[in-house]
Amino acid sequence: MQRLVDRGLAALADAWLALATAYAWVHQAAPLLTNAAGLDLLALRRAYRTLLAEMVRGAAALGNLAPAVQHFLKVTRSYWPGRFWCEQVPDLPRTNHDLGQYFGSARYHERRASGRKAASPTLVVCGRVRVVAMVVTQHRRFQPEHLAPKDLKAWRTLRQDLEQRQRSRCHQSRFRNDPTGYLAETEALLQQTLPPECRIRR
Repeated sequence: MQRLVDRGLAALADAWLALATAYAWVHQAAPLLTNAAGLDLLALRRAYRTLLAEMVRGAAALGNLAPAVQHFLKVTRSYWPGRFWCEQVPDLPRTNHDLGQYFGSARYHERRASGRKAASPTLVVCGRVRVVAMVVTQHRRFQPEHLAPKDLKAWRTLRQDLEQRQRSRCHQSRFRNDPTGYLAETEALLQQTLPPECRIRR
């Protein structure tokens, strides 16, 4: 066993410096991303930018680990606009793990109730209402008085949006139900919108 360990250490001798450097960067980034020191937003951004600049300068010297560092930097750039929202918005979670469990619970109960592995059409159309209701009712029993809308304007806006989504989904089946009529209607619409010189004359 000792010989195997010694052989492995010898084979990786040239990579130890790169591993130690990358390991140190990760362990510097972790407390910054969780803001373990309780820094204010500006100080936190400054410290993280300093670390990223150090990674940019040193990535090329890491040999085989350079692509991994470059990937880390690329992902960091893509998430940068919302990277520190949790420092600006009270009670905003630092990860989306709980949100993933939230949707996972909704999928589980939908599958148990419908027997379908894929999302049902009504869940696709009314998801913004049904998913919330599906999860919330697991934790609280609602009485009839709780179901009355508190904001009629917001309720009407939501109803209009759901009805529009339902109409859009119904229109998706028009071609399958009546291909000839659908194409004739589409052609007539195009004829109305095109300038006269571009219209088809029969």
